[in-house]
Amino acid sequence: MAREDGAAVNARDRLVSPVDEPDEKQLESALRPANLDEFVGQKRVRQQLSLVLEASRLRGRSADHVLLSGPPGLGKTTLAMIIAEEMGAPLRISSGPAIQHAGDLAAILSSLTEGEVLFLDEIHRMSRPAEEMLYMAMEDFRVDIVVGKGAGATSIPLDLPPFTLVGATTRAGLLPGPLRDRFGFTGHLEFYSVEELELVLRRSAGLMDLAMTAEGFAEVASRSRGTPRIANRLLRRVRDWALVHGIDRIDARTSSAALDMYEVDARGLDRLDRSVLEALVTKFGGGPVGLSTLAIAVGEETETVETVAEPYLVREGLLGRTPRGRIAMAAAWDHLGLAVPEHAAFQDPGLRAAFGAAASPSAGEDAPPLFED
Repeated sequence: MAREDGAAVNARDRLVSPVDEPDEKQLESALRPANLDEFVGQKRVRQQLSLVLEASRLRGRSADHVLLSGPPGLGKTTLAMIIAEEMGAPLRISSGPAIQHAGDLAAILSSLTEGEVLFLDEIHRMSRPAEEMLYMAMEDFRVDIVVGKGAGATSIPLDLPPFTLVGATTRAGLLPGPLRDRFGFTGHLEFYSVEELELVLRRSAGLMDLAMTAEGFAEVASRSRGTPRIANRLLRRVRDWALVHGIDRIDARTSSAALDMYEVDARGLDRLDRSVLEALVTKFGGGPVGLSTLAIAVGEETETVETVAEPYLVREGLLGRTPRGRIAMAAAWDHLGLAVPEHAAFQDPGLRAAFGAAASPSAGEDAPPLFED
């Protein structure tokens, strides 16, 4: 738990972090779409969810419980709000980390009204006793409240009004099977394409009364890591830069200059990402190198490099995880403007064959790397 919280804190310090920041929640709320028609991207999930909601309206009943999974910043919270709006129901918001005792969950459930939508963010971090209580609440709309302790304890059944639970998780694999099975609809959100992010930015720019060219939108979208939250954050920084420099209409040159100043390069990498790649390439010849050695080289904590920087670098094909350690891929050398050496680690057939077995977060620590930790 502490490890995940620490990684989230480190991620919030970055402009390209998909983690939401407390001081931008109000700004995000102003840009959120109010219904499924306004929601951009995730076409298949939108179609399926629209069918689920329409069917529940025709039946005159609460919608099935909904589980939304996927990386942060893609719209899980927004979709939960849209579900409540589409159903004309009130929305109650809580989170897994806030529910550490069964009594915490019982207090929330007992105060729900009929048809209300309960949104639990990061549901995989809820305590096990609360999870077990949630099973019965989701399936039978009933919970058992235990009064007293020991031999004198008494279980009092409490009926609940029909409600819809919307769970959101960034790590669906951590959810126990019995909990996953009780959701009537499961939607997985994918990263956005550049074209979809341009549509997100156009809508946001309209709400912000911001004049911007098509090339300006494309420039910001290409640096947004496939994530709407990052795209909107970068758009606000570009807006601020243009305002300070007296620019009325933002084009590609303005967007590029603004984001270059914030150290977000053309591929969406920031200072930490480039530091990891540069250390891997220039100090360790492209690897393999152990995770802790790499973290020391860039002056960061091991978990910061592993959970904050590496996921995007791996997804972009810039860094590889192998049983012997982290290695730089061909794209990393190209991105840094360096020639790929003839005997680069990624060209080793043995390491290439091990890529599939090295996808776990602990990969790179099982076998001795070329540069010992």
